[in-house]
Amino acid sequence: MHSNKNVQGKAEQAVLENFDFLNDGVEVDEGDDDDEDWKSEEINTVKQEKSGNDDETDATSMVMALKSLEFNFSNISIGNMVNPWEDGGVRMVDTDHQQASSRAGSGQYGVGVNDEALEQMGLGELAQLTVTNEADGIFDDVIANKESYSKMWNAKYTLRSHFDGIRALAFHPIEPVLVTASEDHTMKLWNLKRTIPAKKSAFLDVEPIYTFRGHVGAVLCVSMNPTGEQCYSGGLDGTVRVWNLPNSNIDPYDAYDPDVLSQTLAEHTDAIWGLAFHTQKTRLLSCSTDGTVKLWSPGTKTPLLQSYSAEPALGLPSSVDFVHEDCSQMVVAYTTGRSAIYDLETSKLVVELDSNQNADVAAVHDQINCVVSHPTMPLTVAAHEDRHIRFYDNVTGKAVHAMVAHQDAVTSLAVDPNGLYLLSGSHDCSIRLWNLDNKQCVQEITAHRKKCDESIHCVGFHPSKPYIASAGADALAKVFV
Repeated sequence: MHSNKNVQGKAEQAVLENFDFLNDGVEVDEGDDDDEDWKSEEINTVKQEKSGNDDETDATSMVMALKSLEFNFSNISIGNMVNPWEDGGVRMVDTDHQQASSRAGSGQYGVGVNDEALEQMGLGELAQLTVTNEADGIFDDVIANKESYSKMWNAKYTLRSHFDGIRALAFHPIEPVLVTASEDHTMKLWNLKRTIPAKKSAFLDVEPIYTFRGHVGAVLCVSMNPTGEQCYSGGLDGTVRVWNLPNSNIDPYDAYDPDVLSQTLAEHTDAIWGLAFHTQKTRLLSCSTDGTVKLWSPGTKTPLLQSYSAEPALGLPSSVDFVHEDCSQMVVAYTTGRSAIYDLETSKLVVELDSNQNADVAAVHDQINCVVSHPTMPLTVAAHEDRHIRFYDNVTGKAVHAMVAHQDAVTSLAVDPNGLYLLSGSHDCSIRLWNLDNKQCVQEITAHRKKCDESIHCVGFHPSKPYIASAGADALAKVFV
């Protein structure tokens, strides 16, 4: 009997020591009286069970108590991950928790831990860390250009100084600078870095740093050479004018410099509606309602190199561009809705693009307002008055895709320098960005107001910076970033 008392005393002492170990190993909020009451009640319960039962019952109770404490050690976490006393002390295990613990092997946590604690237990302080894949940098250069144009564009700058509609614009190849051409007989040079805050608007107003004067009548088209040293304009007066571009940091209040006008090309006899500059050579194309397309070498004593006249059945040329896949060719669009590719050296027709238009019954609503050559593929894109954008194969001449792109006439097109995205403008007051892989519209921006049933006249991508621009009949140009 004496030995049984010794066993009972040792068992009791072991239980108490285990509780002392818990007190030493876990920080307990001394201000929480409920924790102390709970521990005291638990100890008293164990003591009462031992004093009221025989030796076998005492041993069983001691083992169960120890198992209970041992199992709950899994709830105790080191550091700042989980405070095991936050719910009032060490939690006893119930049936639901035992079922939860059986799922721990399949990636689930068990034993009475709430969702918030699970999140903390899973990451702890590591949740604040950011993991960087060093290999990502390898692909940065490959996708940087694509991402710069595929992002969502937001309005940033408003260019307001013209007194009439803006017909054309052209970006500087390197600097954040562009030129606009207007029906007010002028062209203006804008530096996007010289801005003033606009009133009650998210836009930044930009003031022109230079105004080009020389055309007699509306200026209808503008182009810039690849170096950004000169720009070219065509107008209602039938002249092509060559301008030396002033420094982008010029004082806008300086006196007008007549030497900015470098040369006047006056071989056309009617309005000039389209200009295109060669990407590698000093060659300029112009198309006019006099029925001709002319090839120029600006800056030389005899600038006119060649004049091309199309068959009357094709109508009047409305837009022109160099074929970028083969710069010895040009693509010309006509008011009849038809277009054709010509050899610049022989002046012969290479292929007529199949627009499914009958010239005998062609109406004004079928005309092509703008034509552009894809920079990397043998593909021509045309903007039609009938709301369509059509894509043509330069080799076969067949139309490979056609889509109703806007709710009104499509007036202007631009392809980004990488050939991944197409920008279109329309009289429906919107510009739309298209993914050329799947021909899906990825963004629509309502950019301008209507004036006399006209809206957007021109759109453009900056050749080297993430800018796009539009301008229209409301005499405003807007730049998006």
